[in-house]
Order: sequence, then C-alpha cells, then structure tokens
Amino acid sequence: MKKLNSSELRNAYLSFFKDRGHSIIPSASLIPENDPTVLFTTAGMHPLVPYLLGAKHPQGTRLTDVQICVRTGDIEEVGDASHCTFFEMLGNWSLGDYFKQEMIRWSYELLTKELGIPVEKLAVSVFEGDLDCPRDDESASIWNECGIPRDKIFFLPKKNNWWGPAGVTGPCGPDTEMFIDTGKEKCCDECSPACSCGKYLEIWNDVFMQYFKDAEGNYIPLEKKNVDTGMGLERTICILNGFNSVYETDLFSFAIEKLEELSGKKYKQDEETTIAMRIISDHIRTATFMIGDVNGISPSNVDQGYVLRRLIRRAVRYARKLELGDGAICEIAKLFIGKYKDVYQSIGDNSERILSELVLEEERFSKTLESGLKEFEKVITHIPTKTVPGKTAFRLYDTFGFPVEITAELAKENGFDVDMEGYHKAFAEHQEKSKAGAEQKFKGGLADSTEATAELHTATHLLNQALREVLNDSTIMQKGSNITAERLRFDFNFERPLTATEIAAVENRVNEEIAKNIDIVCEEMTVDEAKEKGAIGVFASKYGEKVKVYSIGFSKEICGGPHAHNTGELGKFKIAKEQSSSAGIRRIKAVLEK
Repeated sequence: MKKLNSSELRNAYLSFFKDRGHSIIPSASLIPENDPTVLFTTAGMHPLVPYLLGAKHPQGTRLTDVQICVRTGDIEEVGDASHCTFFEMLGNWSLGDYFKQEMIRWSYELLTKELGIPVEKLAVSVFEGDLDCPRDDESASIWNECGIPRDKIFFLPKKNNWWGPAGVTGPCGPDTEMFIDTGKEKCCDECSPACSCGKYLEIWNDVFMQYFKDAEGNYIPLEKKNVDTGMGLERTICILNGFNSVYETDLFSFAIEKLEELSGKKYKQDEETTIAMRIISDHIRTATFMIGDVNGISPSNVDQGYVLRRLIRRAVRYARKLELGDGAICEIAKLFIGKYKDVYQSIGDNSERILSELVLEEERFSKTLESGLKEFEKVITHIPTKTVPGKTAFRLYDTFGFPVEITAELAKENGFDVDMEGYHKAFAEHQEKSKAGAEQKFKGGLADSTEATAELHTATHLLNQALREVLNDSTIMQKGSNITAERLRFDFNFERPLTATEIAAVENRVNEEIAKNIDIVCEEMTVDEAKEKGAIGVFASKYGEKVKVYSIGFSKEICGGPHAHNTGELGKFKIAKEQSSSAGIRRIKAVLEK
C-alpha cells in the first residue's frame, strides 16, 4: 500500500476523477443551507441533495470534491483510536450519468492501482435483496470480473447495504462497501464486514440511487439514476500507513507533539494521558473549523453554538487534566490554522476570529467553574448523607457546566462520595430526551422540499436585501438559514437589536416586492460575472466556477436551491421574532401568511 499523507491523498483522489471527466467543486460550508434535518454538514452528499433530486448542477453531471463534515453523535467516544468529530470526506457523483459498471471498476482501479492496496486485502459487500428490492447480483458480478474472489463478496441486508431515502419519500438504493481485510482470524463461521470484531475495516462506499420510495412504501425504479460515494480521509490515511489510530497521521501528530512539549508528558505513557491528548486535538481542530467556516459560528447555548461550546469546554477540561496553563488550546489551534489555511481559505481568513473566540470561551468557562464551586458548597450543606445524589451531580453538570470528575474530586476532599450510577442514569435519560427532541425538531429538510419550503426560501432572498436597505448596511450577509414548511429562520451579521420601526420597515419592504408579482429569474454564469452583475452570496465558493444567480426584484443572489416561480405565490411576509443568535449575529424568524 502507498504511504500517502493527507495532501497527497486529496490530490490523488481528485486527480483520478478529474481525469475521468469530473468537475472538482469546492467544499460546502459546515453549516447546512436551509436544511433543518441536521445541525452540521454530515457527508459529502449533503450539500448536493437538490442536484441528486433532479436540479441541474452548474458544473455538470460528473462531480468530485473533498467535503468538510462534522458528526456529533459520538462526542463521548472521541479519545479512542478512530472517532473524530470533524473529518474530511472524499467523494464523487454521477447525476444521471454513469452507473454501476463504471463506478465499481473505477473503485477497484483507484484502490488497487492508485493506492496500491493488494487485491487479497480487499473485501466488499453488496445488497442481499428483500421483499422490496432484488438482490444486487449486478454489483457482485462486476466486482468478481474486476478480480475480487467470490468468497470476498458478502451479501448483506438493508441495514448494512442500503441508503435512503433522506426523508419519508425520495431517491434511495443499494450500496456496495469496500473493506480492508486486516488478516485477523474470523470471529465465527458467519464473520463478515457486518461484524464489529475488527477483521474488516471499511474504506469506501458507493451508493447507487436507482429507486424512488413513494408515500405508500413502494420502490419504483428511477429513469435517472445517480451515484454517490464517500471515502473518509482520516481513516484511509491511517489504513494506508499502517497506523493504529488516526492520531498518528499527519493530520494530528504535530498537535500531539505540541501537547507533549507543553505538558511535559508523553503520548501513550498511560491511558489517561493518551485520551486527553486525543480529545484536545480532535475538539480544537473541530472548533477551529466551526468558528473559521465561511458561515462561522460562535459558542452559545443553542443549536450549533451549543455543540461548539461543549467541544471547547471539554477540551479545556482535559487540558487542565494535563496541567496545561491558560491559552494552551489557542496554541493548538494555531497549529491547525497553519495546517489547513492553504487547503481551506476561510481558515486563514478567519484566523484572528478563531483565536479570539477560543480565548473568550476559556475565560467564560473559568467563571462557570467558579459558579459551580459556589453551588457545590451550597449542595453539601443540605445533603443528609455522605453521598452526593446522582441527579444533583448531573444538575451541576447540566446547569453549571460543572464536570462530574471535579464534583467527585471536591466530594472526596470534603469526605463525600458521588452516586456515579445515579449520575450516569440521569445523563442517559437526558441524552434520550435530547435525541427524541432533535429527531422531532429536525425532521423534514431538503429531501422533503415542498412548495411551502421553496416559497420560504425565496422569502429569505427578499429579507436579506431588505435588511441591507433598511439598515443601510451593505456588509449584512446571511450567516445561516433554517427552513421548515411552517417558517423560516434567518441569521445575519449585525451588532444590535432591530427597533420596532426597523422591523416594520423590513416587513413592508419585503411585502412591496411580493405585491409586484415578479417572476423569479435564474441564470448560470461564472462567479466573476455574478459579481460584476452585483450578485451577493457568501456561499459563492461552494459552487465552483459556474454558479446559479437568482434575480427576484431588488434582490440578486448566488444560490442553489428551491425557489418559487413568482413572488405573488408567497402571500404576506410577517416577522414573528427578532433576537440574538450569538455575538454579532442576529436571528429573524418569519412566516408567510395566506
């Protein structure tokens, strides 16, 4: 296997598909545009959902990129050998162009020739079929023709080898996954890539969107079939270089070395030190990208800002375990800025903001710890036994951000212990409630695009321009958007609350344009041409050389997703609430009344 570093693998992947007619598109923002289903971009296909659903992409039908992603479901798992909160996803797409024959053969060629993986180290899985859809013998046959022996081709059920739909209905289909056979003995006779025994490590996934699931649960073959693939950069580098963890790769090793220098301790000297250094490295890298994103966020108590706050504070907590002084996390962030600024321009452009936000949040956390200490002192005076109840320990954590480890240390110093079983039970109950709430809050999304969401999306364009006019501030830009079928939520940069008069003026200006019954016009042009015509849009970089520009009366904006045909379809625009989102960012929630 070729021992490639991160830069070499990015270039090798993109070059491979460029040579096969693919347009290289830039990474989209970490903050999804107009998608309430998730807080962050979680996969390479996520920003391309409108195009996978049939919209025409300005760069054509063959695309490839390296997409920055964040997944927050495993934050508590970070510290082991493989989990990362932030990661880069290598991907390529066919939008109604090539399908299984080309994609599987290219997958085999890239893995064996470009990356130098011996064929005997490869195993693949394909869909085994069920009552809904047939067994994917076509993919199995192509793999076998390429050189994968039959005993290394595994047929697995939907839970292993199926994607979608993203919503209740929509495109979906079987996938084929590629694995490295580590050479470990099989755990049992039925051992397969579906096992978690560690014999097989997933390296790549090709999704074949060939069906449409309708509201009745029927799977209807699509006339226009798509391909969506994803290869994790961190894991692939780890596998190619024979490392035991992603933290030994060139994406983390320099940060680990700096932590060794600052702490005077050695990585892997003991489990506690190893885990602490991994958590600090992962969380600060993620925080660097969240703050430095083109739609960069700040720590807060809601949504994306809450996740960011949690990551930073967890990193600070583990920095203190290593006995690092204040400002250590900024030293690590500086290294990540240096590592990525030439790959992702926004990281270099926003370097000062990244560092200042980290400093502020560390200061806030120090004050939180002080508040927690005072509350702890109150708590122990009212406890009838010498055990701090688990629910009390969890309240200190949940309300005051007070780590349970510190609660346990203080309890011990005062002759108490902590009901850790009760704490973990309360924590698990909280997680279940949060998960249920998130599933309810973020159901729907771009995959369920309707006339209502298209109309609300159109209204965000008018709102954006009205704010710039009424507030007489041409620097105002969209900093985030969340749209459901019922309402829109629009974040923008502005330093103070809007007055009642300003809110009314913004409403009136939007409604003036709606009343004109203006046809929405979409044109394709280069970014430079769009700028010459006065189009705005902080999302310009994600669309590559050609972009879509939507003209809606007094608004001209670069955008990629669903719109109404005429402003007269929108009804009456009404602002329901204007509030702070985070430092320097305001948030408007609005509805369309009909």
